[in-house]
Amino acid sequence: MTEYKCFQCNKVVAQTYLRKKVRCPYCGSKILFKPRVSITKVKAR
Repeated sequence: MTEYKCFQCNKVVAQTYLRKKVRCPYCGSKILFKPRVSITKVKAR
């Protein structure tokens, strides 16, 4: 399941809510994003 966050208030928005509207239910912002996992690279010796 994909997780979306509001760009303005940084709260998690449920994917079921996004099927109805593309707005944050908390602050009303129209800008949502999918947070990405940061990958740490380790150099081998």
